[in-house]
Amino acid sequence: MVFAGWVACIPTVETEPSQAVHRIVQGTDAPDDVATVALLARRTRCTEDSPLLLCSGVLIAPDVVLTAAHCLDLFGVEGAYEVYLGPALLPTPDESGRFVRVSRAVIHPRHVPRTHTHDAALLRLVTPVQVEPARLSGSPLALTGGTRVRAVGYGDTKDVNAPAGRRRQGTLQVTQLEATVFRAEPGPGMSCVGDSGGPVFVSDGTGREVLAGLTVSGDVACRAEAVNLRVDVLREDFILPFLATPPPPTEPTLAPEALCRESCTRDTECPAGLSCVATQDGPSRCLLPSLREGAFGRSCTEDAACGEGSLCARWESEGAKACRCFTPCAPPPPDPEQSPGGGESGCSSAPGLALLGVLLFAGVKRRR
Repeated sequence: MVFAGWVACIPTVETEPSQAVHRIVQGTDAPDDVATVALLARRTRCTEDSPLLLCSGVLIAPDVVLTAAHCLDLFGVEGAYEVYLGPALLPTPDESGRFVRVSRAVIHPRHVPRTHTHDAALLRLVTPVQVEPARLSGSPLALTGGTRVRAVGYGDTKDVNAPAGRRRQGTLQVTQLEATVFRAEPGPGMSCVGDSGGPVFVSDGTGREVLAGLTVSGDVACRAEAVNLRVDVLREDFILPFLATPPPPTEPTLAPEALCRESCTRDTECPAGLSCVATQDGPSRCLLPSLREGAFGRSCTEDAACGEGSLCARWESEGAKACRCFTPCAPPPPDPEQSPGGGESGCSSAPGLALLGVLLFAGVKRRR
């Protein structure tokens, strides 16, 4: 299987013929790799389409995911993310899987985007999951030419009958070990767009596997070479200090129904999943990503249940109360082209959703 992660791991929307999507080839499903997760943009609408798959990642602790730093290019470290644990994310998530919100993201301080040097990021989940994390090696890698490794990810495939969004595995063969990366060739699997940040395992000689690397780059065609970041070089100065840092303590939060009346000074004052953001003409407010200031009311399942001017917004990743009716603090300014005599008639979207579309377009244009 060719793993998706090469040219970049952001959404595989193509703008040039030379950047045609190349997919996971010669691979198989990986039902037992439960520590491998999909990284996606946090879902905001409860009636939205398929999730936006960004990359893959791997649990290294019950509440910590290791992935590639360039997986955060589109929205940055302050962006809104969640991970999916399960066998199939697309086109619709498998019912056996679950979503967990990311509360914090940290990029390796020596990351160099142009060269993929130290292309690693750590994600703190809002809650631990009952999944056995991948094993980290306590000693330097001893890979040699010809060593077979196993890569896992959710990326695209070259088979139209095997779409992206499923957790798959493939075997690669190491060609060269360098100071911070190891290179591999098809064996017969090969990584590609969407598998970035996914784990690469090697046998420790006792029949068990350890986490050897992360998928970070490769040739544009996803046919000749995979570049994998060595996890052993991240262990002492990046991974272990992060694991030793406890999550910040929680504080009393503002009531979700009162967010139009109450201002905030920091994220921890906001209800879970909301961020304290400075508004243009007023005090800072607790906001849900891609939505402007507003308040949250009763639970809902669809926009129609919330009444005119409101929508059903997802402020937590899952659960019976994940979706609540969102009502803006003030109506949006009138659109001259939508007002009587102002031009063509049609539909307008919420400002936050329009902004999200702009961000996605910008991310596509940045694709390496």
